[in-house]
Amino acid sequence: MAGLWVGLVAGVMGGLVGIGGGVVMVPLMTEILKFRQQVAHGTSLMAVVFTALAGSFVYYLHGSVDIPASLILAAMALCTVRFGAKYCCFLPEWKLKRYFGGFLLFISLLFLMKPLLPHVVEGASPVWIRWCILAVLGALTGFITGMMGVGGGFIMVPMMVLLAGIGQITAQGISLFAMFPASILGAWTHWEMGNIRKSLLPGLIAGVLAGVYAGGTFAHVMPETGLRLVFTALLVYMAARYLRVMPKPAETCAKKNGQT
Repeated sequence: MAGLWVGLVAGVMGGLVGIGGGVVMVPLMTEILKFRQQVAHGTSLMAVVFTALAGSFVYYLHGSVDIPASLILAAMALCTVRFGAKYCCFLPEWKLKRYFGGFLLFISLLFLMKPLLPHVVEGASPVWIRWCILAVLGALTGFITGMMGVGGGFIMVPMMVLLAGIGQITAQGISLFAMFPASILGAWTHWEMGNIRKSLLPGLIAGVLAGVYAGGTFAHVMPETGLRLVFTALLVYMAARYLRVMPKPAETCAKKNGQT
């Protein structure tokens, strides 16, 4: 039952703002279910696979997915996601979370200031520049997807809006579509390392599928300004959580799994 509620909350947020839901699932699993951090990342990423699949289908039905852009992002993410999943075990968590919290805070500030910032107008720049932006963005988010156990939409969406001139709704659809293959590979890597709580998956996946359909449907009737505010609020909340993390002795996955 716990997995069902975690999946439902994460699925609604994922469908609403175009993210995989990992930024919601990981804190819920570590603080409420008391999962070890790496296990929360791996289990979350397994659920993100289904969030991305269901969410991208809903956005595709509404005509809000740019297939070529999604394929560029997905291809580059596949090149880096496995490295991120393996690196997750060896980087001190407190340092990683603090840096990441600062980055999320920066992105949320950009979103709040978006109406005042000069940004790329869709179709105003050459196609090859847009593709280069998407390629770099895909490689970056692929690594973060594997490392943090999240879909990467909270990076892809604002960067596509601000740098590539893509509309908010379309960017969310592209994000969900692109993260699907990368999250599969990342989840498989975590599975190999024993970082997935298999008993939680049935309820978690059921909750995610129900929640993402409701969130994705509601996103298409909610004003874009409202969506931006919801997305910004989520980023600020998560940034505050990451920035409050205190240093702990570094441990590797091998040690935590009882391997010496």
